[in-house]
Amino acid sequence: MLKQVMRSGLGVVASCLSGFVMAQSEDVVSSTESPIVGSGATQLDLAATTGSLVLVIAIILGLAWLLKRMRVPNLVQQQGLKIVRQLPVGTKERIAIVEAGNEQFLVGITPQSIQLISKLDQPLQETEAAKPAFANHLAQLLSKNANK
Repeated sequence: MLKQVMRSGLGVVASCLSGFVMAQSEDVVSSTESPIVGSGATQLDLAATTGSLVLVIAIILGLAWLLKRMRVPNLVQQQGLKIVRQLPVGTKERIAIVEAGNEQFLVGITPQSIQLISKLDQPLQETEAAKPAFANHLAQLLSKNANK
């Protein structure tokens, strides 16, 4: 999904650049006809185009970072295998409880490997996780706006 966002973002950047080149070529043609009128407008167009390009790139990078941080789960459900709970213990390391069938395993996950720590004798009950504070606040705001 992140690759798709990046590809579509690169398409937007390419569109902006092609529009920029077209605008510059039109300005060159118009500047040969009346050089006094086009010089101030050309600088303004260049600044606006550059600012728009920077804004689009910043939005693309921000969305890519957000999607990476959210760790969007795969849309395809894995039959018989799921992560019950996980706890980050570093920037890229975490400890997770994985349920396979009726058994649960405690595993350590790093970028290089996944290690079995132990098999749980008593499986943890999957309880509904409480929403984070931001999610609660956002849900309240959305419901308040829907009621208006």
